[in-house]
Amino acid sequence: MTTAAGDPAGGEVSSPARAALRLLSLALMEELDTLADRLTLLVLRAEPSYAELGVSAPDALRENLRANLQRGIQSLGGLVPAGVDPQDTSRETGRLRAREGVPLEAVLRAYRLGGQVIWEALLSASRERFRGRYDRELLATAGHVWRAIDASSAALVDDYRLEESRLRSQELSKRHAFLNALLDGQGADAALAQEAATVLGLPTCGPMLCVVAPVDTATDEPLRSPRDALATHGIVSSWHVRPSDIVGLVALGDRSPADALAALRPSVTGRAGASPVITSLAQVADAYTLARTAARTLCGAGVAFLDDHLPEALLVGSPELTGRLVRVAFGGLLDLPAHERETLFSTLEAVIDSGSSPTRAAQRLYCHRNTVIYRLQRVEAVTGRSPSKARDRLLLNLGLLALRRSGDGTGTALSR
Repeated sequence: MTTAAGDPAGGEVSSPARAALRLLSLALMEELDTLADRLTLLVLRAEPSYAELGVSAPDALRENLRANLQRGIQSLGGLVPAGVDPQDTSRETGRLRAREGVPLEAVLRAYRLGGQVIWEALLSASRERFRGRYDRELLATAGHVWRAIDASSAALVDDYRLEESRLRSQELSKRHAFLNALLDGQGADAALAQEAATVLGLPTCGPMLCVVAPVDTATDEPLRSPRDALATHGIVSSWHVRPSDIVGLVALGDRSPADALAALRPSVTGRAGASPVITSLAQVADAYTLARTAARTLCGAGVAFLDDHLPEALLVGSPELTGRLVRVAFGGLLDLPAHERETLFSTLEAVIDSGSSPTRAAQRLYCHRNTVIYRLQRVEAVTGRSPSKARDRLLLNLGLLALRRSGDGTGTALSR
């Protein structure tokens, strides 16, 4: 409720009007406590946000409103002490209300009420103390008075938003610090786990998932608004963007992992992996590692629950063995001409997926059963391995999984 020093609007006020404002402002300074009481009641009635600040808040609110009224009246009357920023109380109010969490809209409405109280008090002083002598001059300054109130509101908004941004940055840093502590395995410290749960908005125990979405490039956005997507289904979560990945902790409550991941799926635009269910923040570090592994089992966009991708996880977890596994499993089959190799791979995959039944595999491949049997014999001759043997079938199946992930052209015939 103040105006900036040197406000160009001040030049629009005539000398008689300025003198009238000064005289009326001096009169209002004598009624400052009464005006503060009136404004406090108006604000508490009009703005529930202020009433919710607590039992002791009304007194503190009155003192703040009184200070703003005082500076506003001083500014209008040219009474601001030398060397004092005319906007100091406005700026302090903006910072204070941001820290208290009072919505900016409510703060601005309170400021408008303050402007109303000052304007009505000026009119009342002119009419009651001076029998309307300064009514004309006062009306001539109406535009100046409200521009001053608007300038004070603008100063408040600037500092409110700066403080809000500072608090948000501070809170984000705090959340990151606690998440990093959990990822470093410090969740076993009960005190740290309790504080982390409070800061992250999560329970200290109970079923949870850790979800990780790798960020492959600076412009990569593998998840879009995952918190909102889950909140729509009543699922609480906490998410953090890091240079290498996006990490989320999802509180399942009475939901199954499948339910939570189904709710998350619309926000997934890249690769994301989910850990097995954990029951305490002490398990976050291990869950993070497993979730990253689950994400690596995917070749394209999607979300992978580790327990549903364990064979693939074994492969990506041992990359130095994967190439050797493929060579040992398929041997000379890899060296056949591309067309023959792809035909045999397709047949082998169909047979394994059909429970080693040539008949069902033939139905999947739209060919004769004898054709499938012939091709299997060819596979066994080239590789020395048979899908009818449990150990060979396991090795061949893992090899097929590895080829699907390779993307080097060897497994192009294996796409479904």
